[in-house]
Amino acid sequence: MAFYQFQKEQFVNASIDEVWDFISSPQNLKKITPKNMGFDIRTPNLPDKIYEGMIVSYTVHPLLSIPTNWVTEITHIRDKSYFVDEQRVGPYKLWHHQHIIRPVENGVLMKDIVSYQPPFGWLGSIANALVIKNKLNEIFDFRTKALEKIFPL
Repeated sequence: MAFYQFQKEQFVNASIDEVWDFISSPQNLKKITPKNMGFDIRTPNLPDKIYEGMIVSYTVHPLLSIPTNWVTEITHIRDKSYFVDEQRVGPYKLWHHQHIIRPVENGVLMKDIVSYQPPFGWLGSIANALVIKNKLNEIFDFRTKALEKIFPL
């Protein structure tokens, strides 16, 4: 049973209010997700802001354009500080994503901590070594560049 953690930090040239307003709006996730992921929110009548207990359903195409259903729940929120989303249905055995922000000089430090466990035991470990960790790096590198365009330095 392999368990992994991925972490990424980024300075954002904006106020804590601006960053929180952006990341706490579920509609903005598509803006910071690579187009080749085929990311599409399926939840109808999604509110403008996340709340604890909120369930969001997506379709993504992470590998070979194969559509995958993904359902997450927002499990914890501290206003202008952090929120956590956890997978309820999807490709991972475990997915726990912490989105943490804190004010720093001239901006905000954004930190993502993704704790995950691929399915299929040792095959999942091989998939992580060959594909998953690289895909996570690709997604978060794209996110870094997208946020730099939205909040230029």
